[in-house]
Formats: sequence, C-alpha cells, structure tokens
Amino acid sequence: MKVLVLCALVATAAAVSPPGPSNAQKQHDVNFLLYKVYEEIRDPHLHDLETSFNPLGPNAHYDDNGAAAKKLIKEHTDHRLLQQKHWFSLFNARQREEALMLYDVLEHSSDWETFVGSAAYFRHRMNEGEFVYAMYAACIHSPQTEHVVLPPLYEVTPHLFTNSEVIEAAYRAKMTQTVTKIQSHFTGSKKNPEQRVAYFGEDIGMNTHHVTWHLEFPFWWDDQHEGYHINRKGENFFWVHHQLTVRFDAERISNHLEPVEELHWDSLIHEGFAPHTMYKYGGHFPTRPDDIKFSDVEGVATTRDMILMERRIRDAIAHGYITAEDGHKIDIRNTEGIDHLGDIIESSTYSPNPHYYGALHNTAHVMLSRQGDPEGKFDLPPGVLEHFETATRDPSFFRLHKYMDNIFREHKDTLPPYTTEDLDFPGVNIENLCVRGNLETYFEDFEYSLVNAVDDTPELPDVDISTTISRLNHRDFSFIIDVDNEQDHDVLGTVRIFAWPHEDNNGVEFSFDEGRWRAIELDKFWTILHPGHNHIERRSKDSSVTVPDVPSFKFLMNKAEKALEERTELHLDEYESALGIPNRFLLPKGSLRGTKFDLVVAITDGKADAAIEDPHLNTKFNHYGYHGKYPDNKPHGFPLDRHVEDERIFDNLHNFKHITVKIYNDDDDLHH
Repeated sequence: MKVLVLCALVATAAAVSPPGPSNAQKQHDVNFLLYKVYEEIRDPHLHDLETSFNPLGPNAHYDDNGAAAKKLIKEHTDHRLLQQKHWFSLFNARQREEALMLYDVLEHSSDWETFVGSAAYFRHRMNEGEFVYAMYAACIHSPQTEHVVLPPLYEVTPHLFTNSEVIEAAYRAKMTQTVTKIQSHFTGSKKNPEQRVAYFGEDIGMNTHHVTWHLEFPFWWDDQHEGYHINRKGENFFWVHHQLTVRFDAERISNHLEPVEELHWDSLIHEGFAPHTMYKYGGHFPTRPDDIKFSDVEGVATTRDMILMERRIRDAIAHGYITAEDGHKIDIRNTEGIDHLGDIIESSTYSPNPHYYGALHNTAHVMLSRQGDPEGKFDLPPGVLEHFETATRDPSFFRLHKYMDNIFREHKDTLPPYTTEDLDFPGVNIENLCVRGNLETYFEDFEYSLVNAVDDTPELPDVDISTTISRLNHRDFSFIIDVDNEQDHDVLGTVRIFAWPHEDNNGVEFSFDEGRWRAIELDKFWTILHPGHNHIERRSKDSSVTVPDVPSFKFLMNKAEKALEERTELHLDEYESALGIPNRFLLPKGSLRGTKFDLVVAITDGKADAAIEDPHLNTKFNHYGYHGKYPDNKPHGFPLDRHVEDERIFDNLHNFKHITVKIYNDDDDLHH
C-alpha cells in the first residue's frame, strides 16, 4: 500500500526544478542495494555513498528534520545495534525495533537522493536481515518507490527458501567456479504422509505471498506515526489466513489426506518437523520430534498464558463484545466485529486491549517455533515459524491456523444468517455457468538463481548457479457466465466466484454449510450488465485474487539497465504488487480421476457493494485494499461468510448459480 502524497508546488519553482530520477534509475538503485546483500555493493555510485553520504549533513532531507536518522546513528555509535552476519527475526522485539528504526529513516526521506543515500549508508553498518526487512517495508509503503518492483526474496535471501543440501552444493560450485544447476527436493521422505502436500507449504511463490501480505499489513503499523489508517486490517488478517487454511485442506483432500486437525495447548503436537534449512549465519533451523506436549517457553509465555488468552477471546465472542482498555464495550455482533477480532487475535497495534487479550497469533508462532529447545538450553536460533518467509514449510503452521480459524468461525456463527433480501439482486438472473477449457493442473520445474546464496568477492567473476524445484501450475481456462438483466438500464454487478471440495477424503459429501466455510475464493470483479442478455467470459489469468510470478533479479536488472541506456521509460506495472497468491496456484491440485468441487457464482448489486468510485474501471490490484482503502463494502467471503441454516435460500436466488466440476492432475503418483 503506497500512499499518494499530493504536494502543492509554486508553478515558477516547479518550472526550474530539475526532474527527479526516472523509474529506471530507482529500479536500478533498489536492485543493487538488495543484490549480494552480505557483500560489498557492486554499483560504484552506491558503493561510494556508503562513506560519502552523511545522514546528518546538509544534503540529507527528511520530513522529520532528521530525527529518525539521528536516533539510528546514535544507536550505531553506542554499539547497540545487532552485529552483521547474524540471524534476524521480526518476532525478536529488539531486532524488530532496529529494523523499524531504519524503515523510519527511509520513510522520512524527502527525496530520492536522501532515500538511496541513507539506504547505502546503513546497509554498510547494519545487520543484513534488518536491512532487507526495512528496505522491503519502505519500498512497499514509501511514495518514493511507487513504481519500483521488489526482486523475489527467494533470490535475495535464498537460505530461507532453499534446503541446506542445495546451499552446500552451491558453495561447491562457487569454489570450483563451475556453472551448476541443482535439483531441489521437498523436505522429508515418502514415509511421511505430509510429504504429499509439501509442494504447497514449501512453494516459494506461496512463501512470497505470505511474507508480502505481512509486509503490506504489518502488525506494528501505527496510524499516528505512518499517517493513515489501514482499512479493515484485522478482517484482512482473518481472510488471508482463512484462505491459506482452506486451500491447504483442498490440497490434502486432492491427495487423499484428512483435513487438518487443529492444535490444542493441552494436547500432543503429533507431527514433528525437520526443516532441512539453514541460516546464512547462525546454524541450521531447529527440528521438532513427533508427539510432544507443549512446553512453557522461557521468556515468551507459558501454556497457561496461551489458554488464558484463548479463553478471554472466546468469552468476548460469547458475550458479543470486546472490552477496551478504558473499559468501554466494543460490539462485535455486527459486520465490523470480524475486524476487531482479527486485531486482538494477531494482535496488531490496532488491538483495543492488548494487555488483556494478549497477542495469540504472534505469541503462538514463537511458542510452536521454540518447542525443540523451550528452555533455551542449546541456544538454538529461531525456528521456521518465527519467519513469515519459512513458516508455511512446517505443517503445524496450518494446524495452528486451523485452531485460530475455528475461533473466527465461532464468531461468524453468532451472526444472523443472510436473508433473501440481503442476498437478492432484483432483475438479475444467472442463466448459465460453465467452464471453458479443462480444469487441469500439472507440475513443472521452476529455476531460480542462487548467486546470492554463496559468499563472494569482486575479484572473482560470478558463475551461474541455480536450482530447479517442482511446482504446481494449471492450464488456462475461463469462467463462462450468461446473465439476463431484466431492468431497462445498465446496472453494476459484483461477480464473486468460489469453489469448495464436494466431499472429504472418505467420500462423504460436505453439507452446504460445511462446504461454504471451506470455499476458496477464485475471483471477484465488477462488471456493467446491460439490459437483456450479457455473456461474461472471465479468464483465469485475470483473477483479482492472484498475481503473476515475481520477476527474477536478472530480469529486473536487465530491464532497468536497458531503459537507462536507451533513455526510455521503464514499465513493470503488472509486477508492482506481489500481494496475491501466484496465479498458477489458483486451482487446488485435483487428482488423476478428478476431484469434485462445488463451483458457485453470486452476482450482487455492485453500486451498493462498492466502497470506491467506478470499481469496474479500477486497474490496481486491490483485493486486500489499496492506499489503505478496501474497495468492497461487503465482508470478505460474502455471501458465504455466515452460517447457512437452509441452503434452499441460495437455491431460490436468481443471482446465484451452483454447479459441480472436477479438477484433474495427471501426476497423481506423487513422484514430484
């Protein structure tokens, strides 16, 4: 979410002001600031800025008069900052504080020269992990970087995405100066049933989606400090994790596994996990054995603390209100309730009472992460659940989020079911719904660079070192929707498309009410419906839920350099947001014989739904909101987000259509 800052300029002054740097120059600078982040900057100008730029000098321009820069420099001068070549975790309060100090410096930079000079100066002096986090957060939120495309994190910090055996092979290739392409494999063996769905939790695109969402909607966001409010942030927290959870269950059913069981603080953690990953500096990620009980984690929380947090949240749901710090009651038995609940469960700075309700989500991540060394006896580094980049690798991530998802469902089920009046769109009839093209998924090899994984020196030339990993994709298809508008004028319609598994792994059909909670959101868009017949063809590649693959470092570098050499504009518009899931992940895997899914489409009154002007003309990715503004007045998941007592209310709607489809995959032997 990049904020548009409107500046009133005197016309005569604007006429003589030198033009700012081009998008190509900004892209070039960001590329090289993040390239080989553990080594010297390879761009001569940026390398010179490490020592020549003075954040407190006359050429530094900040809108806070340099307060953030002074604070960070004092921390550095007093030797209080985390050392370089050391692991970094956002869940470590002090390390997060340091990263956000740099983020503040970059956010308060009034011009590009100050932004890039500050970044180069502190890159040379701060911990690399803190620097990368601050750069990504600043580039996402700063108006200075509105059109910059961030390189894929799996090429900036490959250690967090790649198995340690592959990293070791990359080092051997570097030492022998051998061009090498290494085959990656998913963690574990076929003796572990969880291996069947490792392609989902360990997918580097899914990992990128997860970390990007948390960068766009950070739990540390402070409205007063940042200057604007993120609309429906707590509800977005619920929805993004709900979708990850139901998608994971759909993958499990596609692979003949039971849906995820939720974790409980007083029960065994049945599935252990051996990450097979290592920090660049700091050793290997800790492992967790099978069938262990939750232990208290020294310096974090006890299991009793976690049960108490949960109990207080469930009490709030039962009572229908949250108690704020000042004692007043916040009603949650309404459409806005899910937003407040998301804020206290995470908990973000938006929580109205963090001292009472705690931070169930954030603390739970650390608790589960530390179960391999709860007393800190072996001084192990943080586990995978203490990094948004690596968290979904551990199957217990989804058990943890099923636990929280069920709390959210408990709240949603207290709300009254929708009535026909809530759901109907008079005069709009869906006559036909079908799919053009086969719903077919397949596995493909994807290659990405490991050049940033190995230690380097400017004296030795780079050699191409890469890895290939199997990943899920699908054939292109389209949704075909034929709609009759009986009104005598154009109307704006909101089209929502969902799918859920038709039956569980034992072949037992899900009821409509159970299925709708398991619904995967496939698309949502606005369209003008003319009087009479309307034929809508919506391509899978246009889904608003998804984004294209993040371009590689090499692609971004080549594009920026070419634009600079030719003095042309750099256009990377389609890649500016990596917030959605990868488009290739739109469909669950399916199976050789076809896995049945219920496909539903609802078309509702777009004029009543829209929270922005002309949503059908909007070209920005806004599924979770843009510039802090969520585009839809309806809740995430509408009209399937509330309990359904009688599915006939949907069957009788003319603006709702429900069919059964099958998703196929010809690679069902799991050799991937």
